Amino acid sequence: MKIGCVKEIKNNEYRVGLTPDNVRAYIAAGHHVYVEMGAGVGSGFSDAEYVAAGASLIEDAADVWRLVDMMVKVKEPLESEYPLFHDGLILYTYLHLAADRQQTDALLAGKVRAVAYETLQEADGSLPLLAPMSQIAGRLSIQEGAKYLEKRFGGEGILLAGVPGTPKANVVILGGGTVGMNACKIAVGMGANVTILDVNLKRLEELDNMFGAHIQTLVSNDSNVERVLKEADLVIGSVLIPGGSTPKLFKAKYLPEMKDGAVFVDVAIDQGGCGESSHVTTHDDPVFIKDGVVHYCVGNMPGAVPRTSTIALTNATLRYGLQIAANGLAAACKESAAIRLGVNTYDGRLTCKNVALAHGMAYTDIAELI
Repeated sequence: MKIGCVKEIKNNEYRVGLTPDNVRAYIAAGHHVYVEMGAGVGSGFSDAEYVAAGASLIEDAADVWRLVDMMVKVKEPLESEYPLFHDGLILYTYLHLAADRQQTDALLAGKVRAVAYETLQEADGSLPLLAPMSQIAGRLSIQEGAKYLEKRFGGEGILLAGVPGTPKANVVILGGGTVGMNACKIAVGMGANVTILDVNLKRLEELDNMFGAHIQTLVSNDSNVERVLKEADLVIGSVLIPGGSTPKLFKAKYLPEMKDGAVFVDVAIDQGGCGESSHVTTHDDPVFIKDGVVHYCVGNMPGAVPRTSTIALTNATLRYGLQIAANGLAAACKESAAIRLGVNTYDGRLTCKNVALAHGMAYTDIAELI
């Protein structure tokens, strides 16, 4: 199979879909790999390393799209890339279609066979291709939140950990999944007061066993959320419905009740965000202030640490990519229930139930198409 990788064009996105080591793995399996010149520079991988690994370097990204059977990316294609879609193209990347009707329509019109990292799911319920970026985003959320609590960014002007004789910051984490747990780990490590909320009592028990007296766990409901937000200095939104739109737990009516200069980091913004007042921002212009609350809603947070993010992501994606390349997508879906769940569009049909629900569109079971 002909495998492609192009430079990401999203704002301040420096990650890359394939490392030179990944290229070697595909070449060793008998495939051809085409890489756009400069694709890996932002993550610290030179063109010479890709050539040494066996890749063919292509100057124009459009030529890579036209040449390949499977395109391996990091972020969703942008509007300028839609004309490069072609029938039967396998697109293997993050898509987040529930928050993007335009992209959904483009993939369907182009008859692209799109495999979304965020919905590929193993039998135990784990999301192996979302987990590494969730780990990074969770840890980054505290790092970024602490920065934007600084006065010059519009924050309260407090130090997350405080110092002897001063109060620590109150960190509230909405959602106890991978993002929430990693945010909790960093916040606890920095010495903040941490409260984490989730609807799953079993998960709260796990978090309590993990962090003990260092955190307060609460059942997530409107009353508890509203109460803890009044004293919050930093709020992390880390709610996830795989492939679906995120519920709006952080309601606009809470903002006037919060402290001036409190910070809200909406890690769920890729899926539409868990804040009613959220809208997507970029690394160039990451925050806005609404009713005195600083909102950080960057849609590709892990892109800020591309070297770490690329290696973590491709460690996870390679296994499934090799399986798709070896067998073709239809056969790979028959062999792997996880890959089957990753398919969001296939030959003009929408095959992810949560995306179909989000847009009120017709859903087709992938089993009917393969």
